[in-house]
Amino acid sequence: TAFLTIQEGCDKFCSFCVVPYTRGAEQSRPAADVLAEARRLVETGARELTLLGQNVNAYHGAGPSGTSWGLARLIRALAEIPGLERIRYTTSHPRDMDAALILAHGEVPQLMPYLHLPVQSGSDAVLEAMNRKHTARDYLAVVEALRRARPDMALSSDFIVGFPGETEADFNATLELVEAIGFAQAYSFKYSVRPGTPAAGLRKQVPESVKNERLQVLQALLERQAAAFNAGSEIG
Repeated sequence: TAFLTIQEGCDKFCSFCVVPYTRGAEQSRPAADVLAEARRLVETGARELTLLGQNVNAYHGAGPSGTSWGLARLIRALAEIPGLERIRYTTSHPRDMDAALILAHGEVPQLMPYLHLPVQSGSDAVLEAMNRKHTARDYLAVVEALRRARPDMALSSDFIVGFPGETEADFNATLELVEAIGFAQAYSFKYSVRPGTPAAGLRKQVPESVKNERLQVLQALLERQAAAFNAGSEIG
C-alpha cells in the first residue's frame, strides 16, 4: 500500500474548520505527474494506492492535452497501470461526488467499495450554520446513487455533536440519518472552538454536559452499526 497526494487546500470554508486558512485554496497536481508517480510506486511494489487530498474528490488537475481532469477520469487512467490492483481515495466532500465519480465506483474494478464521506450532521439547520452547503437529503441522495452503482459500498463518515445552536431535535435528526444509512465506520467528536473560525463567535454554545451525553448516544449507535458490518450482517 502506498499513499499518493493529488490535491491540497480547501475552498469550502466550513464555519468550524481552519483548513482553508492554514492550507490555502484548492490546488490539484497535473494528471501526468500523478500518473508518473503512480507508475513508479507500482514498479517498486505497491499494489494499492490511496489518493490523498483535503478535498480529494474536488480534484481538477490539468490533463495531458491541456483539458481539466476530474477525479473519475484520473481513477480510470490509474486503473490502466499494470499491477495496480486497488485504488482508494480520501477525504471527500458530498458536494464533489459528481455523476462521473459515482459511475466509476460501479465500473472500475480496482476502485474499492469503501468511501469516507463526512456529513457532520443530519440537521439541515446545523448544516447551514456549518456552511456545509448540502442538506441531509442531498447526502442521502449521494449515498443512494453510490449504492445503486456499487451495492456492496461500505461508508464511513465524520460527525460533530454540540455545534452552537444544536437542539435536541437537530441531534435526533443526526441519529435518524445514521439509522437510515448504516455506516461501517465513523468518527464522532464534540464541537470545540477553533479561534479564527466563524463558528467561534456564534451564540448558543451547547453546554459541555449536553455534548457529552449526545456524543455517547451517537457513538453507541455507530458502534452497533460497525459491529454489524464486521459481523457481515445488515447494518441498522
